[in-house]
Amino acid sequence: MKKSIKVMLVDDHSVVRQGLRLLLELDEAMEVCGEAETLTGAVAVCAETAPDVILLDFKLPDGDGIIGCGNLKRQFPQVKIIILTAYADDHLVTETIKAGADGYLLKNVESEELINTIQAVHKGQSVLDPSVTEILFDNIKSQQPKKEHNLTPKEVQILDMISVGKANKEIAEIMKISDKTVRNYVSNILQKLNVSNRTEAASYWMRNSDLE
Repeated sequence: MKKSIKVMLVDDHSVVRQGLRLLLELDEAMEVCGEAETLTGAVAVCAETAPDVILLDFKLPDGDGIIGCGNLKRQFPQVKIIILTAYADDHLVTETIKAGADGYLLKNVESEELINTIQAVHKGQSVLDPSVTEILFDNIKSQQPKKEHNLTPKEVQILDMISVGKANKEIAEIMKISDKTVRNYVSNILQKLNVSNRTEAASYWMRNSDLE
């Protein structure tokens, strides 16, 4: 039997948590392992239940998603975190990525997209809500070059797309190259940036987008 993805819910509104629990438990591949109303509670529940993925509200009584991601990632680096919020501000998305978020979704997300995002993030992908992807992409592309770097133009193009949550298959389709070629490019990018995974590469590029 396939192992379920353990999901923890962090939201200060009980009705939101109840709705998410009902939705996720309709999928046999999902298991809601715990709930919390605050960031402090999230740390305690995470230590107790060892979730694979956390759905984290951005606004909580004792802090926001940026603080929450940072604290949880420092203590539980293996856990994947998806921000689930009503806020689409590009600077909030950027800051949460810097803090270690693996995904960013708006609360009006369709149930199928939510499930797909949890599965993708669990596999190591980074996912952004389509509503904020174009804004972020435009902001990244609008930065003026100020420093030298050793990435090729194609590697920069791919890193831009990684930074807004596009998967290898999507990148391959856009660039009209094979998935294997994309993987080779990604491997080269990680090596050149001296980072270990796509999330770190995206975070680095968000912080240093003037390197384009």
